Amino acid sequence: MSARGGEGALYGIHAVLGVLKRRPEVVKALWFAQEARNPRLEEVRSLAQRHGIPLKSVSPDELDRRAGGERHQDVLALFDPAGIAYSEHELDALLGQAGPKPLLLVLDGVQDPHNLGACLRTADAAGVDAVIVPRDRAAGITPVVCKVASGAVGHVPFVQVTNLARTLRHLRDAGIWLVGTDMAGETPLHRADLDRPLALILGAEEKGLRRLTREACDWLVSIPMAGAVESLNVSVATGICLFEARRQRLSAEVSE
Repeated sequence: MSARGGEGALYGIHAVLGVLKRRPEVVKALWFAQEARNPRLEEVRSLAQRHGIPLKSVSPDELDRRAGGERHQDVLALFDPAGIAYSEHELDALLGQAGPKPLLLVLDGVQDPHNLGACLRTADAAGVDAVIVPRDRAAGITPVVCKVASGAVGHVPFVQVTNLARTLRHLRDAGIWLVGTDMAGETPLHRADLDRPLALILGAEEKGLRRLTREACDWLVSIPMAGAVESLNVSVATGICLFEARRQRLSAEVSE
């Protein structure tokens, strides 16, 4: 994914289909490579035409340049990054679309757009149903986030909420277990039961979880550290936690 100025660019069939299905109103135009022959592009064209989105045929070189040399599969969507986020009022609908054991990622005040983009990319790879962040004092979807996320912005629902503590209470009432990460967490990550409806909650760079967020958690887990470094970058910690949850879920499926 690439972006410049105030405009985002999604490329690749998977990412473009994701944004067309979830947020077609934010897509400004679609670019296709001239003489593109991928039959999967017909679904992309059909969806775009259904929503009245302008289509443009460009040279492969122009598409390569706009995608920064990344693999684009002959299609690129220009979109408004500011309009792609969901509100807290749409959260219940997103939960309804998830399976019986939703996996959510909650980021408590992550402000670095590179870290947010990396977390979104990892969330997509781990099969996360939604990423939830506070609206204030946290990074939102920007061109930098779009570039680092490499397609995930178009696929993983990104939810901005005005009151994170209230949202966490709502998730608990909906049957979601709230698991926060903290260096002082009483349960090592690999010993925690993550094969359940789950929201994994990670704190901001250097500061960790805020007090109200920590108090809302059902329990806290820690990532065992073997070296001299006391903490991990939030995007690295996100990957470790999400894929431990995924490992447990896959193991449970195999044993059934």
